[in-house]
Amino acid sequence: MRNIIRDLFNFYFLAACWLVTLPLIVTGKGAHFVTCGSVLKLQNSDINVRLHSHDVKYGTGSGQQSVTGTDVQEDVNSYWLIKAQTKSNCIRGEPVRCGSVIRLMHLATNKNLHSHYFSSPLSTNQEVSAYGNNGEGDSGDHWTVVCDGESWERDEAIMLKHVDTDMYLAVTSQTYGRPINGQHEIVGVQWPGSNQVHWKAMEGLFIHPSDFNFKKRSHDHTEL
Repeated sequence: MRNIIRDLFNFYFLAACWLVTLPLIVTGKGAHFVTCGSVLKLQNSDINVRLHSHDVKYGTGSGQQSVTGTDVQEDVNSYWLIKAQTKSNCIRGEPVRCGSVIRLMHLATNKNLHSHYFSSPLSTNQEVSAYGNNGEGDSGDHWTVVCDGESWERDEAIMLKHVDTDMYLAVTSQTYGRPINGQHEIVGVQWPGSNQVHWKAMEGLFIHPSDFNFKKRSHDHTEL
């Protein structure tokens, strides 16, 4: 019953976010790039699962909130907010440049995508978790966007390289049992060549400054 109530809350929260940001959402021109402040799902293009988290802790390693890959497209626990690195700002709607450092905050729990020198539960690669309070954690939340060209394009598969440990965000073919039965293990790997390290922007709210007037809507011009 608690899970049903939580899912309903998440659904209505996302619906409210949609209504609030509707004037900022691109509907045609400007839809080319992933931008700061966008809320999106990331799909691994090698295994076709979406980056996911939930209020379930790892039973080993750090004991922090687990991060997994799910093949359920509609799950609201797969939304992530793009933010600048700690103590930095990025203008909402500004394209994310290739080589820039970002944080990805899990929308439902306000914890950041995180990694560190713990072994992952199934494959003993590097553990990836969700960490922090109210969107604030530490340098282990920082990821470099690895892509070709100038900025992250929405139809382009990118890689995410962990700043502190130089590991790439990846998914393994191994899956968990209960209570997250069938969900894939998400890890950090050292070598991207032979691993599932490619991620593509899928469903979400993509915000672009060209779709509204800054002078008339100055209250919408915020930094994250």
